[in-house]
Amino acid sequence: MELYYKMKDLEGKGFSQRQISKKLRVGRNTVSSYLGMSSKQFIEYIHSLETRPKKLDPYREHILGWLREHPDLTGAQVHDWLIERMELKGVTQATVRSYVKDIRERYGIPKVKNQRVYAAVPEFQPGHQAQVDFGQLKVLTVDGKERKLYCIVFILSHSRFKYAEWLDRPFRTVDMIRAHENAFHYFGGMPEEMVYDQDAILAVSENAGDLILTSEFARYREHCSFIVHLCRRSDPESKGRVEQAVKYVKNNFAKNRLFEDLAAWNESTLRWLARTGNHNVHHNTKKRPAEVHALEKPHLRKIPSEFPLGNLTDTSITRTIHKDNVIRFSGNRYSVPAGTFGAMERMSPTSKRRREPS
Repeated sequence: MELYYKMKDLEGKGFSQRQISKKLRVGRNTVSSYLGMSSKQFIEYIHSLETRPKKLDPYREHILGWLREHPDLTGAQVHDWLIERMELKGVTQATVRSYVKDIRERYGIPKVKNQRVYAAVPEFQPGHQAQVDFGQLKVLTVDGKERKLYCIVFILSHSRFKYAEWLDRPFRTVDMIRAHENAFHYFGGMPEEMVYDQDAILAVSENAGDLILTSEFARYREHCSFIVHLCRRSDPESKGRVEQAVKYVKNNFAKNRLFEDLAAWNESTLRWLARTGNHNVHHNTKKRPAEVHALEKPHLRKIPSEFPLGNLTDTSITRTIHKDNVIRFSGNRYSVPAGTFGAMERMSPTSKRRREPS
């Protein structure tokens, strides 16, 4: 009613429907429809909306239960759950968002917002670049226990076509190389350049530590002949696309989902990518990543012969941990978690040297 009277007031002041639409940020069709009704007709229209059956009414109790159990659910995630769990078809994400908003208002279920703003980044030519980043998330298992999972996410910068996989422990070099192989096959080719988070690579306390700078990964990069670009952590100008993708995977797919086993979790991730992650229209490009990827795929480079992963499992190095919780390698200093030196001092003399994961 407030919106209706604002429109009537602006119309009385001589504003055109186009100006009213722009000023109130309302669609032109809505403005035309509202202004074409008298006050009595509009009140009757509002009452009809309250009693008119909606497409999602058969799912109301399910949606209400989800929102009460997980108040931080987004409309987009509810839409994905309806497709996955209820086999919903023919209902747009906008319709679900509107329905979820109505339920929140009716039943007093406010949503906690935690939105991060990213700066605009330049576009890239098809096949030029992919970005890579890690994520961590605590989830509940089917038996009510808490489990920490680790994910690696790849995104083609041009099409926004994504790939993700999970482990129940931090990634090691061999895991990261295997994930690259899986991602390249999922993409149907390789880009010219790969972008990584420099801080996450260099800090031993994050993502199992020194991954990119290991000799094993250097051999893999040479095998594939792609360019490596390292950027600073949380740098939206360099890798904002993959930071958003990691957030999307964690919040739309993983959040509030029960964990049964790793294989089933990764299979569900692939189904989610096909159903939602690469299917829904991207909010920046206004296109479906899967459709743009079909055009980008011919521009990707051919995947080289399979890299011998079996040779990596036995490769390891040892480094002495100094009193300032630092190890030295190839003239560089790398921090380890605070207190590591003290913990090592309490161990036997033969165990004081840090054994690096392969």
